Amino acid sequence: MEIERQFLIGKFPDLREVYAAQVWQGYLSTAPVVRIRRFSPPSGEDRYELTVKGKGTLVRTEVNIPIDETQFTEMAGLLTRALIHKDYHVYELPDGLKLECSAVDAETDHGFMYAEVEFGSVEEAKAFVPPPFLGREVTEVRRFSMSQYWIRGTLADLL
Repeated sequence: MEIERQFLIGKFPDLREVYAAQVWQGYLSTAPVVRIRRFSPPSGEDRYELTVKGKGTLVRTEVNIPIDETQFTEMAGLLTRALIHKDYHVYELPDGLKLECSAVDAETDHGFMYAEVEFGSVEEAKAFVPPPFLGREVTEVRRFSMSQYWIRGTLADLL
């Protein structure tokens, strides 16, 4: 079970970075969500995964299955659109939580940035007071999701 809140942001925060990678992802299905991803960190140790997500916003089931490069490439060949590109960074918040930030398709005219914070419980998520640098919260905006961005190719009509 994943419990997370999502926010739009304007820039990467000035916090201690704990992980970074270039990420490419695409959707084999958006209902239910079935996603493939490739993480390419600076170390060069690429990682691939297949993810299946259940319904929900703040709380939903998310199953991540490791796959290999060949499987990723074969599934990517089934996609009907180009892979989404993310400049992905994970930062440590002062309270020990991790802030996952992504610059999505930044090289295009429809790129945007968002952040996610994952929690251990719904109570913890609801008690979280976002730092001032986090922008508009979009956790409960059902049209805001990467799968919806995948379908539409832009964020403008999602908010």
